[in-house]
Amino acid sequence: MESLMFAINNLRQMEIIDINSGSKLGYIKDFKVDCDDYRIISILLPTQKSSWFNKNNSVEIPWDKIKKIGVDVILVDGSDVNIENE
Repeated sequence: MESLMFAINNLRQMEIIDINSGSKLGYIKDFKVDCDDYRIISILLPTQKSSWFNKNNSVEIPWDKIKKIGVDVILVDGSDVNIENE
């Protein structure tokens, strides 16, 4: 991927699109950051489904699954995404 600089606030305002299905996954809720290497490890998106006991679940997409960052969207390969409990 190209080495461009983006502000975190700008990334959070971009919609995430899965390139496999063309579906809209939502907007970035949070980031996982490697503080030793100063790198983003993955992005976290809120799930569309609410659970029975209102647990906050997130969809985690590794940074290497991001294929393209455009002007207003981020294209990701969402073929194998992880849902994690917070």
